[in-house]
Amino acid sequence: MTDNDAAAVQLSIEDGVAVITVNNPPVNAISQAVRQGLVDAMKIVTTDAAIKAAVIRGAGKVFIAGADVREFGKPPMEPFLPEVVTTIEATDKPVAAAIHGVALGGGFEIALGCHCRVMSPNARVGFPEVNLGIIPGAGGTQRLPRLCGVEKAADLVTSGRQVGAKEAMEAGLIDVIAESEDDLLSAAKRLALSKVKSPLRRISEMSVPAPAAADFFTTEKAKITRAARGQHSPVRALEAVEAAATLPFAEGMKRERAIFQELRASDQAKALRHVFFGERAVSKVPGLENARPRKLDKLAVIGGGTMGAGIAVACLRAGFPVVMIEADAAALDRGKGNVDKNLEGFVSRGRLTADAKDEHLGRLALSLDYGALKDADLVIEAVFEDMEVKKTVFGKLDAAMKPGAVLATNTSYLDINAIAAATTRPGDVIGLHFFSPAFVMRLLEIVRPARTSDDVVATGFELAKKLGKVGVLSGVCDGFIGNRILAKTRKQADYMIEDGALPWDVDKAMEAFGMPMGPFRVMDLAGLDIAWAQRKRTVATRDPKERYVEIADRICEQGWFGQKTGRGWYVYEAGKPVPNPEVEKIILAESARKGIARRTIPAQEIQDRILYAMINEGARIVDEGIAARPLDVDMVKVFGYGFPRWRGGPLCTVDIIGLPKVLDGIRAFARDDPLFWKPSALLERLVAEGKTFADLNT
Repeated sequence: MTDNDAAAVQLSIEDGVAVITVNNPPVNAISQAVRQGLVDAMKIVTTDAAIKAAVIRGAGKVFIAGADVREFGKPPMEPFLPEVVTTIEATDKPVAAAIHGVALGGGFEIALGCHCRVMSPNARVGFPEVNLGIIPGAGGTQRLPRLCGVEKAADLVTSGRQVGAKEAMEAGLIDVIAESEDDLLSAAKRLALSKVKSPLRRISEMSVPAPAAADFFTTEKAKITRAARGQHSPVRALEAVEAAATLPFAEGMKRERAIFQELRASDQAKALRHVFFGERAVSKVPGLENARPRKLDKLAVIGGGTMGAGIAVACLRAGFPVVMIEADAAALDRGKGNVDKNLEGFVSRGRLTADAKDEHLGRLALSLDYGALKDADLVIEAVFEDMEVKKTVFGKLDAAMKPGAVLATNTSYLDINAIAAATTRPGDVIGLHFFSPAFVMRLLEIVRPARTSDDVVATGFELAKKLGKVGVLSGVCDGFIGNRILAKTRKQADYMIEDGALPWDVDKAMEAFGMPMGPFRVMDLAGLDIAWAQRKRTVATRDPKERYVEIADRICEQGWFGQKTGRGWYVYEAGKPVPNPEVEKIILAESARKGIARRTIPAQEIQDRILYAMINEGARIVDEGIAARPLDVDMVKVFGYGFPRWRGGPLCTVDIIGLPKVLDGIRAFARDDPLFWKPSALLERLVAEGKTFADLNT
């Protein structure tokens, strides 16, 4: 520790208060230098008679945002964080934490090691460790219940959610809310000095209040286990909180540390670290390092249906003015109503005020005239999934949009090169494939046709950033990355129900795998008519040797398109799915018509066939250059298709399972269906070379 401005921890003395500043840009992560600096600072505070109290604060925009990710996966270096927090707490002079920006994970644990805490009005605190497959490991699960009780502590450490200053104050996590961020240091110094002649409040010496319900931990464990869908860290975090309530502090610390170290080495933690880094890596596209995005001030959406209105809401929520174009007055009125309904949903959930909703709607312009697009910087077409319709729209956009404007299509499957060819400026055309509901789902596939300019691709990523989405670059092919893989997994699901499973059997198996919904429930949610239209569109190019299952077609022929019609694979009564008995009759009839002897298909086989189909097709997509890296495939599946984060995505999962094992499984399935299960050439090469998909990410 030094007073050098370049040091990770700096100390100055102001009015008898040691101001200890953590200075490790950009987020003051807790590196080894920070840990050592804090220990050294505490020695000075203890031994310097001129120091009456101390304040720990962060330089820049945050207090301390947590562990240094650069140390992830490396051997830990002393001093360890539990020792640092204990050293702060054991100091015999008052130490206050001055929290601005965020205090997360280890940063919050450092704050809890202090004797008192001040937050700026807009600051947030929390323990996000469960999202990385671990738990707080420096006393967070032991000190937090002593401050706010086991109920609140369990909520915070098992959910990973962050709380603001007001909630933190009400929960007893802090002592003071500063009037402003500018007043934060002064408020912290005043608070620390006010404790000089008082007994120091060390959280570790406090008792844990008993939960209001005697069976709290039993019922909470059952609830968290259901919600976690196979992820271990939330359940283990609750176990650590229970240790705080049932063991002396020192024993609880040992239990917390043991759980932390066990989880840190787990496959789930490896997978979640992959997602953490992958989410940040997808926007760093090789070859686009020097591309700069175009201006993005005003946006437009063509179409006010479910998807168009959802896109408009996402853009309005990000602060953009938006022009919505529709074909006629009735459609435009419906589009406005769809936007209003979606925004009202935010209001009803307390995530938007009525005034803010009105402000959002005030930035929405409605028009039947493409001339209203003359000032738009980027337009997103979201009309019916038909090539000729889209070509017509893009011809109009070409004529109406100013030079340099970006022309984007939200198509899910169609050839964007053909759409771009309908304009005189194919370099300005790109695919921006949103996922429904567009104002909720975080994935945005950025699809690059052959002639698209680099700065247009960069603009797609900039829009994703401004909308709070994870943008992933894809090349042009039928279905791009996500829907191309989805088509393969749906075929496997179709094959299995024709061979002996029922849709709800498949759904149950995949939900046990960790998916939020099984494939047939997802189909009902998306609308069976969309995939039906795609199947009819590609009938002429279908390989005649490929097995084709007609069960879904028979259902669509009944007019059953899923939730939108109240009936699909399931019947929807009061919003809840119940197996459709007529579907089972159709399935049995189709199996009999083809002379298939139905058999029971175990849950493990269901999971393997769907997972291996994802892996094999994902490998092909990487091999063909449709996805630049395996991590791009993983992020698409995690952020757009509900693949369990704690498994990391299909290509991360195969690395964990072992490529040889999966290749052997694919070859075993190929004995019955060699056309579908032809192994990816890339998968075979990696196995032969003893490499993994992770090797290709670097």
